Order: sequence, then C-alpha cells, then structure tokens
Amino acid sequence: MSPSVATRPVDIPMTVPATGGRIALVGQPNVGKSLLFRALTGRHVLVANYPGTTVEVAQAAARFQPEVVVVDAPGIVTLPARSEGEHVTVRLLLERDIRAVALVGDAKNLRRTLLLAIQVAEMGMPMVLALNMMDEAEEHGVGVNHELLAAHLGLPVVPTVATVGRGVDDLARSLEAAEESGFRLAYPAEIEEAVAAVVATMACAPIAPRAMALLWLAGDPIAAGWVAGNVASAVHDELEATRRRLQLGFREPLSSVMQATRIAVVDRVADAVVTDRRLGLSGWRAGLGRLSAHPFWGLPVLAGVLYAMYWFVGVFGAGMLVDALEDGLFGTAINPRVIDWVRDLLPVEPIADFFVGDYGLWTTGMTYALALILPIVVTFFLAFGILEDSGYLPRLAVLTNRVFRAMGLNGQAVVPMVLGLGCVTMATITTRILDTKRERLLVIFLLALAVPCSAQLGVVMGLLAGISFAATVIWGAVVVWVLLAIGWLAARLLPGERSTLLVELPPLRRPRLGNVVLKTLARVEWYLKEVVPIFLAGTAALFVLDRLEVLPRIVSAAEPLVVGWLGLPAAAATAFLMGFLRRDFGAAGLFALAAGGLLSPTQLVVAMVTITLFVPCIASVFMIARERSWATAAGVTVIIFPLAFLVGGTLSRTLTLVGWGA
Repeated sequence: MSPSVATRPVDIPMTVPATGGRIALVGQPNVGKSLLFRALTGRHVLVANYPGTTVEVAQAAARFQPEVVVVDAPGIVTLPARSEGEHVTVRLLLERDIRAVALVGDAKNLRRTLLLAIQVAEMGMPMVLALNMMDEAEEHGVGVNHELLAAHLGLPVVPTVATVGRGVDDLARSLEAAEESGFRLAYPAEIEEAVAAVVATMACAPIAPRAMALLWLAGDPIAAGWVAGNVASAVHDELEATRRRLQLGFREPLSSVMQATRIAVVDRVADAVVTDRRLGLSGWRAGLGRLSAHPFWGLPVLAGVLYAMYWFVGVFGAGMLVDALEDGLFGTAINPRVIDWVRDLLPVEPIADFFVGDYGLWTTGMTYALALILPIVVTFFLAFGILEDSGYLPRLAVLTNRVFRAMGLNGQAVVPMVLGLGCVTMATITTRILDTKRERLLVIFLLALAVPCSAQLGVVMGLLAGISFAATVIWGAVVVWVLLAIGWLAARLLPGERSTLLVELPPLRRPRLGNVVLKTLARVEWYLKEVVPIFLAGTAALFVLDRLEVLPRIVSAAEPLVVGWLGLPAAAATAFLMGFLRRDFGAAGLFALAAGGLLSPTQLVVAMVTITLFVPCIASVFMIARERSWATAAGVTVIIFPLAFLVGGTLSRTLTLVGWGA
C-alpha cells in the first residue's frame, strides 16, 4: 500500500451535509449492521465506491443529527486488515472527522464481538457497543449483563434488535454523548517495551498513538502506509529494526501473540457477563449446522443447496420467468408497439434501427436487460440473500477449503464460483470478499473461463440430455478438468501467497423475509443503475460495428477456425460471435443448428464445451474492467479465446479418434 493511499484525505461524494463529522458503523459480517444503518439514517442513502477502491460504501444523514453523516463501513473480522473491504474500514477509522464509532456485534456470539470491540476501543475514539440480535440471543438462552460489560470496557453498551427497531433510540442518544473509552490492554512485557519505543514517533497519528503503534507492529498494511508516509526515512529504518528484533523473541507472528492476549481477556470478560442457558448444541438447526460443515455429510447438504438454487434461479428464473417476459410480455405486447411507434416517429431508417433494429438500444439492449437478465438477477439475489441470512455461506467456505487450496485459493472462493452459476457478471462483483488482489484476479479468470451462467447452463444441459447421458458426462468432465488444471497452473504463475481461511461460523438461523427482501431490493436497484447502462453501451458498440460491416468480416474470418479446427459447420461462427454478446445466446444459436440437423452428436458436444469455455459475455467483460481494469479484461479475453478453441479442437479429434458419436 503506497503512502499516498493511506494518508490522503477521504473524499466520498456527499449528497448530505457533513459539517458535524461522521459516525462509522463498524462490525463483523452478518451482525445486522446494515439494518441498524437504515434505522439510524433517513431514506436518502448514497452508495459510492470508496476512493481508490472498488468497495462500495453507503452513507446518509443521521436522523437524530442531520448535520452528521453515518457511514456503513464494510464488514471486518479482526485486525490487522486482510481484505480490500477491511482495508477500507481501517482507512475510514483513521480519518480525523470520525466523531464516534458504533461497533455492532452479535449478542449471542459475544466472544467474537469482543475480540473486535477491544481492538477498536484501543484506538481512543468515542465509541458505543451495540449488542444486536438480542432477540436471537434470548431465543437461544444467552443472557448478557450489558451494564457489567460496559463497566469492563469503559464505554456504553446498548442492546438492540435492528429488525424491529428495539434499542435504536437508545443507541442514537449514546452516540450523541459518546466519549473516548478508557480501555487499555496489557500485552507481554517485550511488546510493551517495543510499543513504548515506537509510540513517540506516532504523536501525529489520527488515532491513539499507542493503538497506531500496535497496528503497525502487528503488520497492518494501512498503518504501515501511514507510518511510511509520516515518519522520516531514517526513523522508519530504526522502527523496522525494532520490529524485527521484537519478532525474533517470539515463535509466532506478532499479530498472533497480540491476538492470544486479547483472546484471554475476552474469555475472562465473557465468562463474567454471559449467562448461557443452552444445553449443549441441541436443536435441529444446531445439528444441521454441524452437518453442513462436516467433511463428508456436508456434501449431501451442499448438493441439496445447489440443486435448490439451480432450480430457483436456472429453471424458475431463467426458464419460466424469462419465457413469460421475453416471449409473452415483450415479444407479443411491448416490443411490437415500441417498434411501430419509433419507426413512425423516426422515419429515417438508420436512426430508427439504432433504437429498434437488430442491434437496437430497445430491441436488444433493454430487452436483454429487462426481459432476459432481470428475472435471473432477481431470483439470483433472492437465493443469495437467503443463503447469506441463514449463515450457510461461511460453512460452505469451510467445506470446500481443501479443494480450493489446490488452486492457490481458500474456501471463500466458493461463494463467487457458486454464484457464477446464476450470473457470472454478478458473481464477478462478489470477488471483493476475497482477501488479496491475486485471489480476486484468479477467481475472476476462472469465472470467465469455465463457470456457465444459469441461462447458458439450462440450454447446454437441455441439448446434451437430448443426445445421451454420456454426452453430459463428457461435457461436465472436460469443463471441470479445465477449471481445476488451469486454476492449479494459474495459481503457480501468479505471484503472491494464498491467504489463510479465517471465517466465523455463526449459528444457522431461519432467514428473515424482511432482511432478504430489503437486501434484494437494494441489489436490484444497483443492477438497474449500474449494469443496464453497460448493456446499452455494448449494444451501441455492436450497432456501430454492424453498420460499418465489421461484424460480417469477423464471422468470415472465424470460419476457418470453426470449420477447420473445431470441425463444425460454418454457420456456427455466428453462434460464437453472438456468444460474446451473451453466452446463452451463443448456445441457443447452436441449439438451432442442432434442431436443423446440422450438428452430429460429436459436433454438438465439441460446440457445447467450446461455448462454455469461450470468452465471457460482453457484460462480464465490462464488469471485469469496472472491478479491476481494462487491461485485466483484455488479458482475460486474450487468454481464454485461444484456450477455449484449443480444448474444443483437441476434444473434437479425441472423440473422432475413439469413434464416439459417429
């Protein structure tokens, strides 16, 4: 992290006054932080990327103090910060206009809440601890003496239930009167000596100098950037020497030694303030929670979850809803009227075609976005919201960690990979949850290469099932083999280390309909604002290429590769070109060829494997560019294109050699 990134003033575009400073809402994932944010703020919420990152941060004026802005910081498990989102949270805490911190924690998992709370309390900022989900804690038989806890921490502790607004007014009043916590933790003598030697150079730190010294000694990258940018070079060298000498005295990393000290304090405090009336891990939800993370029994649970998600997103969303909208509402009612209206209003053919032609903004761009993609997006976000709110995703990460380790990743990578079966474009966004730039790049590449979206998967499976079960097995085996082999190879070519999986396992719970609906509506709003313009821009580009007669030339140039190498008819070149616009459109074009008797079983399997491994659709390319860069999007496309045809051609010759499908 460069010094400039760590130290420059943060300037998130504001639509609300910030004269009274900001309140940072901080907490671990899945603790109800976003619901408290909505309860504390008005309806006018601004969501923007944090400067210098692709992490979106929500902010709005506080209901109780309109001159104050409440910022919903990305979830953070513990310090030092590991992921890009956690880096944003630490950077936010280092800003001088933070007037108070609301640390949101899960009341029924007090130990993990306290582990983060004492680290933030050490920063010396006005702070309030909101113990959220008190209803669930009470339901599970967990009682917390919040007054005694407040005395231990030296800061206000407010019990809340964000879903029904319980305790929100008390939290608002506590934030208005929040003061610095007097909490201070005693670390091993060697660390305390190093802190005393380092702290003098941290006098101008935006947080307590002692806290900045501890963050820097623990290796936090944001603290390291601040020190590098605010300490003279010679002094910085002395500090580094001090840290190296300190590390020589411990077998474990300094961050682990500090964390062990905090855990001991957390255990002591929790034992004093928690009354646990649970009788072991009883109840069907606890049993299912254990099974879902079990190395063996977790696999049937996973299979059931994947099937349910595939049916809901792929069959219901991409099948029933898309058919109803595309063929019914748009095909017979809306589009014919819009076409007639535009051609009457704009009688000049090129201008009318720009809106309602073969590559028109309405007939292609808006129809794809609203009739084809929107149903998939809505069902996809609903399914994801249910998984997210139930607490299953952390268990899925643990279950698949061993598989992803072979590809230089950890189990967190399963979330975007599974969600890619719904929509690769949307799944690209979820790579933000991964800890390192290397892991995010690797998963984006694998998503673009070998993860078919639900709409494409439905077409592919329908075609292959019409041939034989063996055809489906061949397709699946080749795609999975390519995914694992290329992932293994890419992990060894990309520099950097695989991060360790560090994930909390909250108890499984029944998803709350209100939570799921609110999250889905927020994400659909994002889709309409951010992704639909991408479809329109891509459609406009295709219109220009078609008018310049570039598209026919591309198809003609691709015929030797399609016919000579893949062994497919020349008409398949058009299907691959349409596959770049949308993968399932390419598969649908091949479906039409198969229906016309132009593809043999061998050709059909080769075509399905190639279109699955083909370059990602144009929306995915735009999303990769948005998340990473245009250079990354171009690099991914340049690598995947020849790789897909290499695998397809090799498979064609192999199947011909063994006589399959002849």
